[in-house]
Amino acid sequence: MKSLQSNDFELFGLEQCFAQDQAVLDARWKDLQRQAHPDKFSAQGAAAQRIAMQWSVRINEAYQRLKDPLKRAAYLCELHGAPVNAENNTAMPGAFLLQQMEWREALDEASTPEDLEQISLQSRLAVREALQKTEQLLDQSQDYAGAVAQVRALMFMARFTEDINARLDQLDP
Repeated sequence: MKSLQSNDFELFGLEQCFAQDQAVLDARWKDLQRQAHPDKFSAQGAAAQRIAMQWSVRINEAYQRLKDPLKRAAYLCELHGAPVNAENNTAMPGAFLLQQMEWREALDEASTPEDLEQISLQSRLAVREALQKTEQLLDQSQDYAGAVAQVRALMFMARFTEDINARLDQLDP
């Protein structure tokens, strides 16, 4: 195994890029978990089991970051010296903020499941487009600073998607 201080990509033996094959990631996670399972170290005593538990936790944390495109993008930005700092930096382009306001208005005014489904479709398309742009910025251009704005936009979109889903849940009897 690698060092506990290895970055997530090194730990999983993956290329350090945004585009990842989910099946490969899942298989690698299962393999790493099998290698680090504390029960495999029971004959070696409590200290070995504690270390195995640390490995297991580290593997799970890395897996959670790598399997989520938004978290993976933010992590790549951070690894390359461009942290997202979403809690401190909320500046967004005016056109994006205007789009968000229009979506919020449409969500507030939506009264039927069909209205909500239409908003949800628009949101999913925008997320797909933003993820493609993020991949291009990270993997082709290596523009990590530029990708930060995309990651922040995706964070806004993720919250909006949660709000849409909450409204849809309210409509279900």
